[in-house]
Amino acid sequence: MIKLRFFLIVCIVIGMISCDDKQVFDTYHTVANAWEMDEKVSFTLPELDTTQPYNLFINIRNNNEYKYSNLFLISEMKFPNGKIVTDTLEYRLAAPDGKWLGTGFSDLKENKLWYKENVSFKEKGNYTITIEHAMRKNGEVNGISSLEGITDIGFRIENVQNP
Repeated sequence: MIKLRFFLIVCIVIGMISCDDKQVFDTYHTVANAWEMDEKVSFTLPELDTTQPYNLFINIRNNNEYKYSNLFLISEMKFPNGKIVTDTLEYRLAAPDGKWLGTGFSDLKENKLWYKENVSFKEKGNYTITIEHAMRKNGEVNGISSLEGITDIGFRIENVQNP
């Protein structure tokens, strides 16, 4: 009976993934025991259509070991010509009542977080996205050296759907 349930769940997940016609790029990096302050996660993007607009997302998977309701990130987008655009981002991962936002079963939640909307990659070549956490305890200057509870960091690119 357990094998049948597992098989059904796998089939449903595969079916949902295969129906994702917006997806252009979607990959994850797994964090070992904690996301270290100096651990930068990088994604080299595939060569993209220079005439097509895209929506960009940062995906975060967290579990109940994550002690905060928000997440601060620093992202860098490196262009093929060497230009770098840096953003400081804040995302909410929990509601005011403490309930985790995002989707998922049990204590593992996945959050699909907006990064940039309607982006065109005008330069031909490879773009690189680098993400690091910038979490600090309230009133403290030094950052949190080991951020527990974040299990995976992902990056996703989707085609913009025309209305």
